[in-house]
Parts: sequence; structure tokens; C-alpha cells
Amino acid sequence: MIHDIKTLDTVRRDCRKLVTKRSLMAAGAAVIPIPGADVVADIGLLATLLPLISTKFELDHDQVDKLDPTTVQQVFVVAASLGNNVIGRMVTRQMVVRLLKRFGVRLATASAAKYVPVLGSAVAATIGFGAMKLAGNAHIDDCYKTARAVIDARSAAAVAAA
Repeated sequence: MIHDIKTLDTVRRDCRKLVTKRSLMAAGAAVIPIPGADVVADIGLLATLLPLISTKFELDHDQVDKLDPTTVQQVFVVAASLGNNVIGRMVTRQMVVRLLKRFGVRLATASAAKYVPVLGSAVAATIGFGAMKLAGNAHIDDCYKTARAVIDARSAAAVAAA
């Protein structure tokens, strides 16, 4: 588990760069004029991106399983309070599909926009980029808040013990 805020801030910054790169990939997939190609690409990108972010924050399934029971409980309570069902769990395609359904209107608009010559591809790419960026950054924020809460709880416990 990350033990200090400085490291946590560095991980968050690095993850934001990663999300931007993956969002550009999603934008590229949105330009492909094959119906559904962008959705398949988004599922694949998120299915690898979300666990990678969790791993960088040391909050993936395997890492959380190795923590002491009190810390595990803190992780799951904070994640649940944020509405995040990815932190500390194995990420499945079904989880990613449920996440993408939250962005359903945007993705449907992007798919429809592809059929408008020239400008439609730009609109689809912009929407694809935005949806991926929003999903990735939301997970980063949740991981940050979860890790920060655990760090704060450990600090409070150390002060109380002293």
C-alpha cells in the first residue's frame, strides 16, 4: 500500500497521462467507419486500463488481498461509498460494459455521428476521447480518494497509539 501523499500524487499524475494516451487510442478507434468497432475498442481499452490504474495505486485484487483485514475493510468501505465496484476486485468485461452503459448516450451519438461525412468522424473521435477520459479519470479519482483515506486512517491510528 502507498504510504505517503507525495507518492500518491505522483501515481495520480502518471495515471492521468496514461488515461490521456488511452483516450487518444479510443478517439482513433472512433474514426473507423465500422459500426460497433469503437465500442469493442472501448471495452478492450477499459478492461486493461482500469486494472492498470488500480495496480499503480496498489489497489488491485491481488494487492488488496495481501493487506491486513482492517485495511481491506477500509478499502472496500471507501470504494463502496464512492460507488466504485472495481477497486480491489477482478475487472471483468461485464463490469466494463456496465460502466460504458453510463456513457450510453454519448457513445450512441458518436456511433451515429460516424455516418456524417468528414465532420462526423471528428465528432465521433471527440466523443470517444471524452468518454474514455471521463471513465479513466473517474477511476483515478476514486483510487486516489480510497488510498488517501487509508493513509489518513493509518496516520490517525499512529498518532492515537503514540
